[in-house]
Amino acid sequence: MAAKKRAKPRTAKKSKPKSVTAKASGKTGSKPAARASAPPKLGEYRRKRDFSKTAEPEGGTAARTGTLRFVVQKHAARQIHFDLRLELDGVMKSWAVPKGPSLDPSVKRLAMQVEDHPIEYNTFEGTIPHGEYGGGTVMLWDRGTYIADPAMAAGASDEAAVQAGYDRGDLKVILHGERMRGSWVLVRTRFGPGRSSAKPSWLLIKHRDAFALPGSDIVADAMTSVESGRTMEEITAQPPPAAAS
Repeated sequence: MAAKKRAKPRTAKKSKPKSVTAKASGKTGSKPAARASAPPKLGEYRRKRDFSKTAEPEGGTAARTGTLRFVVQKHAARQIHFDLRLELDGVMKSWAVPKGPSLDPSVKRLAMQVEDHPIEYNTFEGTIPHGEYGGGTVMLWDRGTYIADPAMAAGASDEAAVQAGYDRGDLKVILHGERMRGSWVLVRTRFGPGRSSAKPSWLLIKHRDAFALPGSDIVADAMTSVESGRTMEEITAQPPPAAAS
């Protein structure tokens, strides 16, 4: 009887060493961890407000319906100022203008950039409760649509041209409002310290055109709402609507 062939001994397969994670290895050549997702555009706006107390819109549902829109709101917070808001990239880019706009091209108005606001803020007029952020009366002082200055657009879409001007810090626009019309420019003068998270300062200037009025004071002349025709005192006297629960 033939002898049985002896089976060859099995050799253990060498297992490949498991890769060490970047966190465990601590090696400088390891890949960085994935970045956390960016906060929503309205994150700062929402963090500052308690929508169970204020009737301001929480926002985030309105979409662009056509031409870009703008609004100017007169706001009696710690002191009266004007808030300029330009629709861009799904939100209202916003600036606080302490002395309000001027139709005199020789006058340069400081415009301090603040947090982005929701598009729904375009229709807000009323009183923010005291104790809440920005507590005080808000008036719809002007509103309308706007386009990029044709010289700045150079064939690009209005939104693309406005975005480029905004990023550059030289934003030229044509306003079609009830009180603010014609060509205007926002010029960025400085960033926050060390280009930190602090918002930059800009200048708001009226260009010389058919709508310029040297020596005029539109802020003193126009004292009522373009929406309701009320003065600040009349808006204050009317109780604000109940905030959403």
